[in-house]
Amino acid sequence: MEEIEVPAHFLCPISLQLMRDPVTVSTGITYDRVNIERWLFTCKNNTCPVTKQVLQETDLTSTTPNHTLRRLIQAWCTINACHGIERIPTPQPPVDKTQIVKILNDAKKSPSTGRKCLRRLRSITLQSERNRSCLEAAGAIEFLATTITKSDDGSDECDEALSILYHLNVSESYLKSIVINNGEEFLESLMRVLKCGNYQSRSYAIMLLKSIFEVADPFQLISVKQEFFTEIVNVLRDHHQFSQQASKAALKLLVELCPWGRNRIKAVEGGGVSVLVDLLLDVTERRVCELMLNVLDLLCRCAEGRAELLKHGAGLAVVSKKILRVSHAASDRAVRILCSVCKFSATARVLQEMLQVGVVSKLCLVLQVDASVKTKERAREILKLNARAWRDSPCVPAHLLSSYPSS
Repeated sequence: MEEIEVPAHFLCPISLQLMRDPVTVSTGITYDRVNIERWLFTCKNNTCPVTKQVLQETDLTSTTPNHTLRRLIQAWCTINACHGIERIPTPQPPVDKTQIVKILNDAKKSPSTGRKCLRRLRSITLQSERNRSCLEAAGAIEFLATTITKSDDGSDECDEALSILYHLNVSESYLKSIVINNGEEFLESLMRVLKCGNYQSRSYAIMLLKSIFEVADPFQLISVKQEFFTEIVNVLRDHHQFSQQASKAALKLLVELCPWGRNRIKAVEGGGVSVLVDLLLDVTERRVCELMLNVLDLLCRCAEGRAELLKHGAGLAVVSKKILRVSHAASDRAVRILCSVCKFSATARVLQEMLQVGVVSKLCLVLQVDASVKTKERAREILKLNARAWRDSPCVPAHLLSSYPSS
């Protein structure tokens, strides 16, 4: 294909690519619809990217199609077809709030129309950023939440509504409205999906729950039931069946919930510690490893969590292994876990195991390398606490004894 120079006014000022659906904002500048809508609705901007002027209210709800420019671009594509330029198709007009309200009203008439309307809503959701904003404004979120609550577990309607709700990227204010208007009933519905749904629906459910609990009030965070933690842990246990995004959402959800009330104990009783240790044996992705160690650190701040870590044959060894191998953040969390164990659960058997699996050698090494100040302080604290038990052990390499703190 020959090099073809595209006329400058055919290019979107944001992407510098040939426009497929040019629209003009109130400042007179024309952009490709997908790019300006991402700028307005996803990035939450209210200015013109070129002029930096504040846009009119109409631009934030509906941009004006530039049909003349689109026809010129289509004609140019046709003329240059011999050079491998494909003619851009005429775009479908975007939906408006009135159309969506009609779809929602039709969906409420009968189960058969409901299924059809949900498919239509999903198609609208995936088309553009602006459509997702229109769906929120038209009341689709409340409709979808109600559909999930009232549908049978594993039904097509429930799965479809979950998919739409997830892809809407619901704003914080609407997430709060879901909790206020549907409350416990909606959360119970998502719990049932986690128990009985297919893997895709369970993924959507765990990611929605992560977003919801990020904006929940303290009472809701404290009131989470035991079975809920069991299902979160099950997502981690079956992580090969889920996307990495869903697994990260489960970990972030535990980070959000565990500091509140008795949630640490609930997560431990749900099998959280043993699952995290098993996962840490093989995890290689930095951010995932940091999240796992963060959760494990939270769980080891209660006696039940430390007991489970010590009961696991690889518990201390895998935590020690991650020190200085992943990141400063991971090292800090791993040393914090060991510090909790040494302060509150350091029996003679535990101290002996720490020698055997190389924990003490690793802590000595932390004092000699480029680690954070806090990490070094904790490592030094652990070594001082147990100096009498460890100093004369042949398990500590001779070249590290010079760095060993005195008791």
